[in-house]
Amino acid sequence: MKTIAWTIAALLSAPAFAAPSALDRVYTADQNSNTISVFNPASNTLLGQIKLGNARPDVLSPLYRGEINVHGLGFSPDHKTLIAIANGSNSVTFIDTATNQVKGKTYVGRSPHEGFFRADGKEVWVVVRGEDYISVIDPLTFKETRRIQTDIGPGMVLFHPDGKLAFVVSSFTPTVDVIDVATHAVIKRIAVTSPFSPFLQLTPDASEVWMTHKDVGKVTRISTGTLAVTGVIDTGFITNHLAFATVGGEVRAYVTIGGENLVKVYSTGKDARLLATIATGALPHGIWASDDGSRLYVGLENGDGVQVIDSASNQVIATMPGGQAPQALVYLSGVAPSADDRSNLVARVNQDAHNVPFKAVAGEGKGFAVVRNLGVVDALEVFLYKLKPNTVYHVTVSSQAAPLGSFRTNDAGMANGTMIGPVRAAAASDAAARADRLSVTEAGAGAAVLVSAL
Repeated sequence: MKTIAWTIAALLSAPAFAAPSALDRVYTADQNSNTISVFNPASNTLLGQIKLGNARPDVLSPLYRGEINVHGLGFSPDHKTLIAIANGSNSVTFIDTATNQVKGKTYVGRSPHEGFFRADGKEVWVVVRGEDYISVIDPLTFKETRRIQTDIGPGMVLFHPDGKLAFVVSSFTPTVDVIDVATHAVIKRIAVTSPFSPFLQLTPDASEVWMTHKDVGKVTRISTGTLAVTGVIDTGFITNHLAFATVGGEVRAYVTIGGENLVKVYSTGKDARLLATIATGALPHGIWASDDGSRLYVGLENGDGVQVIDSASNQVIATMPGGQAPQALVYLSGVAPSADDRSNLVARVNQDAHNVPFKAVAGEGKGFAVVRNLGVVDALEVFLYKLKPNTVYHVTVSSQAAPLGSFRTNDAGMANGTMIGPVRAAAASDAAARADRLSVTEAGAGAAVLVSAL
């Protein structure tokens, strides 16, 4: 479930090799709380949130008007505009980074995923993942000006810094579309290793595009010169996003591995080597480097916050609380009028999450869950993997007779969903609550295949 890549043009428009400044900002798109969390990377603090909608379960009301599933982020080359893509309400929100104010909004087709400004800043391209096209938007009028046909389910678009080519990955087909920016035509389709890619990024010299494959735990490398695959790296369970940083004169790739709660660090030569593994909080997702590469900022999808990695030591040096289920994360330099500016920000609207890892007691199943208190009720989001395909499983808590919910796995034996109800708050102080257990049981079977203490 997904951050956005930057163009080299955007990098060149920012101060070169500048260390994190109090005028820089880190942003996350928070899918469950429907906020943009705004952080000061110099002090490693949350300044506040831009509220684009209400947290669940308010979004279930037929009278709800806010944005739903705030998921993707992009920005203009001059850093003056941030865009936020909400895939539940099919919207692209334009935000002034100096004031944190919404200055425009565009509604597009079904389930947009990510978007980005063209290298010259004159157009915004938003992939409409629930359909088969890119929506092209004028960033001054906020109007859709045209649509570019792609393969089904485009997942993200990235522009080469020379402005001539755009690369589009897919969420449903094992191909990358290469688009001629001037003619808006697909000029090549590159076959890749799996049909699900949520993210791609250019190397600092723009010689390669690296793309993640969340479903099979791999990263594919593509030459921007030959438009051919140059290598595939086995990275790990739930490979989400990646970023590049230059450390000691060497370009390194940092890949978030959500299912292992790790960031893996790779060399970027002809034969990529694993250089380090960095333990993180729950389900790392979006990742972005500071301009000088000294810091990496990692959004924790199930940790509801951001961790800061020192690239010299490969250590987590700070953790900042943030919005619920952060997906995309970007770092923008020189955007704030003052170090502590909080214009049009609200205080954090959500509480901390409680993470629940499952342990297999039968078979090879994997899974984890996250409990979030919503006031009167709780939300329990469950992730299940490596179970029987196309099979119904029940999730139960030991103190309640009826199942909390049921899931049917897909062809790969995976399932994911959220249940909202009286799931006794994990932070409760009474001994009975602490003794509760979650279990995952195949429908019609007696014994659990996965268990965990709350």
